[in-house]
Parts: sequence; structure tokens; C-alpha cells
Amino acid sequence: MPSPAAAIAHKTYAQPRAYNSKSYAEPMASARPAHRWTEEADTRTPTEVVARLGVVASYARNAEIFGEDQPAENLYIVLSGAVRICKLLGDGRRQIETFCLPGDVFGWEMTGRHRFSAEAVSECKIVRVKRSILFSRASDDAELAHALWALTAAELGRAQDHLLVLGRKTAQERVATFLLDMAERAGAGQGPNGVEVTLPMSRQDIADFLGLTIETVSRTLTHLEEISAIALPSSRRVVLRDGATLKRLNS
Repeated sequence: MPSPAAAIAHKTYAQPRAYNSKSYAEPMASARPAHRWTEEADTRTPTEVVARLGVVASYARNAEIFGEDQPAENLYIVLSGAVRICKLLGDGRRQIETFCLPGDVFGWEMTGRHRFSAEAVSECKIVRVKRSILFSRASDDAELAHALWALTAAELGRAQDHLLVLGRKTAQERVATFLLDMAERAGAGQGPNGVEVTLPMSRQDIADFLGLTIETVSRTLTHLEEISAIALPSSRRVVLRDGATLKRLNS
């Protein structure tokens, strides 16, 4: 079953009838009404509002989307695939700040340069939106301004949740939290044996995201399998068999 974010992406780009054939950056004159933000009158999501101003680009697995300290000229919206936002520390260790899945927006910066790098975990399609276009239009477009505020607040919420995971949870709690979060964000449905999630990232990626070693991640997954909380059909497929146990660890 497709995730809600994937459905949004399909809805936005499957039938771009109001846009020219070259890009999504320049809507035709008839499709450029003045917008006022009213929740009752307009059902478009914040992601859809922003994505209408961008162009679509494709990235191969492990390709760099932008690098640390490069000019921050765009915002990015994931249509398909997964992206990791990461930083390489001076001693060679890597910290992954977040994973972006379909529907997520990344590239937020307060300054003119990126503090982290962005890399494609898998083959990706991404909407690239010029920050200059967003900011100039948001000054007199209430709907766009509200969409940017909502997306910024969502990003802040994810960062706060991740800070809690790193600061206060044990290794087992971190892994359980990660699995539940991935299942929710991917819109994974209930199967005969539980909720099955396909993880696009490697165990090394998971370790660098959770602040653990790859050995600890593997050992924790094995323990969760031994107590029948999960099943591991393959290294990238996880079946959440006992949601109650995982949620108790996540509490």
C-alpha cells in the first residue's frame, strides 16, 4: 500500500496540466491566482504548495545532492527514494542527522551555506525549489508563507524527537523507536505476520543515525527477534510482530 507521502507526490506530479512541459518552475498565467490561506477553502498540503514552484531532478544511489559548506540555494522535497542528511566529523566518524522519505523537505538553513551534506540513500526523485523564489513569493502569498511555517515546524519537531532519542534512550529503546518511526512514515500496512517495513538504509546508516556502533545495532535487532518482537526476513526487511513490546520500549 503506498504511503500518504507517496500518494501526495503522485497527486502533485502525475497530472501537471496547469504547467508547461519543461519544468514546474513557471506556471501558466491562468494557473496563477492570488492565494489567501483558508483551511476550509484549500485542501492542498504544505508540501504540495511548495513543490509547485520547483523542478524535478533524479539522483543515483549514494550521489551527493549537496555538500557541507556549499551555497544553500534551494529547498528539496523527496518524491521517491530516501535521503540522508549527515556530517563527517574531524576524526572520521559520521553523524546522520535525519533520513528524509517521500514528502519530506530538507535543505533548511539560516545562513547562506549548508552545515550538513545530503546524499541519496537509494535512487531518488527530488523536487528542487529555489529559495529566492520561495522567499520573494511568500512575502505576498499567505498560503505559501503558512506552508513554509508548517514545514519548518515539522522539521523542528523531528529534530527535537531525535535529540530525545540520542540523549535519554538505551540502545534497545533507540532501535525500537527507529523501527516504529520508519513504519509510520512509510505508511506500512498490517500483514498476516505483522507490519512489514523495507528499510532503504544500511545498518551502518542506522548506527550513525542512532549514535551506536553497527555491532550494537545488529545485536539489538537479533535480541528483538529472539523475544519475538520483530522478524528479520532479510537484512533490509523487518516485520514488526509485537507492536505492544516495541511501543513499551518507545515510551
